[in-house]
Amino acid sequence: MPREFPRTRRVGEQIQRELAELIREEVKDPRLGMVTILGVQVSRDLSHAKVFVSVLGDHDQVAESLRILKRVAGFLRHALGQRMVIRTVPQLQFVHDESVERGSRLSSLIDEAVASDAAKSPKKDTDD
Repeated sequence: MPREFPRTRRVGEQIQRELAELIREEVKDPRLGMVTILGVQVSRDLSHAKVFVSVLGDHDQVAESLRILKRVAGFLRHALGQRMVIRTVPQLQFVHDESVERGSRLSSLIDEAVASDAAKSPKKDTDD
């Protein structure tokens, strides 16, 4: 795992906050789904930023939202440059993060297994 530098972490957190606001307020494309910025990983030289997003919807909606985000990346980078006091605004690369969906799926599988075990085992009386 690469060493984490406090400046890159702070810049990533600031980019995350600003991008969330910009996407919500400035991007007017109606095809853009419910996008959540989960995190931003900035390179050490602050030239590139990998933006991890989660999109509500099926695979087609995720793909369409990523296409839209990639298309407006230049606009978002320009707007970030106006909002942030930083010498170099990183190139933005949007990546779909499936960890939320994977966690939800695992949680539902665990719930199903617990319910199945509860239905199979006889109930014990706790009144002794």
